[in-house]
Amino acid sequence: MAKAGIMKISFDKMQAVLYSLFSKHNFTEEKARFIAEVYTKNTLDGVNSHGINRVPLFIEYVENGSVKIDAEAEKIGAFGSIERWDGKLGPGIINASKCTNRAIELAKHHGMGLVALRNTNHWMRGGTYGWQAADAGCISILFTNTQPNMPAWGGKQSRIGNNPFIVSIPRKEGHVVLDMAISQFAFGKINDYKLRKKLLPYPGGWDENDELSNDPEKITKTERGLPIGYWKGSALSMILDMLTTLLAAGDSTYKIGQRPFEYGISQVYICIYPKIYGDGNLQDQLLNEIIDYTHDVEPLSPGEQTYYPGERTMRTRLRNLKEGIPVNEEVWEKVMALLNE
Repeated sequence: MAKAGIMKISFDKMQAVLYSLFSKHNFTEEKARFIAEVYTKNTLDGVNSHGINRVPLFIEYVENGSVKIDAEAEKIGAFGSIERWDGKLGPGIINASKCTNRAIELAKHHGMGLVALRNTNHWMRGGTYGWQAADAGCISILFTNTQPNMPAWGGKQSRIGNNPFIVSIPRKEGHVVLDMAISQFAFGKINDYKLRKKLLPYPGGWDENDELSNDPEKITKTERGLPIGYWKGSALSMILDMLTTLLAAGDSTYKIGQRPFEYGISQVYICIYPKIYGDGNLQDQLLNEIIDYTHDVEPLSPGEQTYYPGERTMRTRLRNLKEGIPVNEEVWEKVMALLNE
């Protein structure tokens, strides 16, 4: 595959361009700034697949009415430390940040808080809200359902979603943040490889001949991703869909799949406030014990090492702030064309 062109964009320039683009599409100044900041930070952290690469699709959803720019999540039920919210089909980033903040508030009052959200849109990088919770001193467990893009194990047609799953743990020396799709590769990541004209390092889905493939072109054509752990990932995807649907009283992957676009999804935000135990020093000691133990191992290849979830994100963030954010030239041209059309 021919190599795609990569350019470097500064953080400030990317954020300014995106703010102008979202303002052009009639977002309020506050919302345009916030959404631009989140997209830029996602890209800064190396998650182009759920940062700058997704901007053209987000604008498409705004233009076709799938994303209601003036709508915002509202509480529709409260049950102590558990609440149910309706996203009103508002921008997923804004709804997700608002519900994360509410789960944090509930956790700091009750020790644990849960917000179940229905009728929302794609939250882009789920890890954004894991970092948000950790910055507020909370452990978080977050998950969402999606459109069907994987077959249940043993089937041909896609019937389950790649349902991203996030766990974050606050830590003085650097938060621990797991952000993973239940597919071997998130479809945004598969598309990122496609844009870069590179093959996946491992099989990521099935081609039209029902063969496992590492060709992103073939996988995006069939929309049949490979579940992590094969049958285990298939089962986990179903469970997460069941939990989001039941807790939010929202739409399942089945109903989302009946629509021409992915919207009206369901999500769950759980936060735990570990300071209620009053043993912060012990918590840090226990976390560092696990991290040190997994770091202290002979690498498979010279110069390599093991990492805890989120460790490489901090390195990527610092490098890109200094050197500029790598962006696919084709993607940047699309964004600039949307701004200037």
